[in-house]
Amino acid sequence: MATFKEMLKYLRTRENLSQSELASKIGVAKSTISMYEAGKREPDFETLEAIADLFNVDMNFLLGRDGTENDEHYYFNNDARDLAQFVFENPEYKVLFDASRKVKKEDIEFVKQMIDRVRGDSNDTGC
Repeated sequence: MATFKEMLKYLRTRENLSQSELASKIGVAKSTISMYEAGKREPDFETLEAIADLFNVDMNFLLGRDGTENDEHYYFNNDARDLAQFVFENPEYKVLFDASRKVKKEDIEFVKQMIDRVRGDSNDTGC
């Protein structure tokens, strides 16, 4: 489960905002954002609300809470949820998902075979 500090950094970087830019938008000092992202400080309710409004997310999402009834069915299936969590926790893999949307379906198997070769799994036929 993600924490507030992880969610804040994720949302800020997703929107290509610096800590200073985010601080300016919500009316706090840059050092405050730095402390939030380091886990050394927690926001008050008003600041939490301002952050949630800025990023258009609900406060439970921002706080990294999951498993609530509202969040439970956000994804259509467990595979989608697991993939989304994997990419969130490993942002360096996002480039592969982004690139795969631009590849023709018939080329996906070729790309998968190349990845299997790089991994040394040339006999592996599963994903």
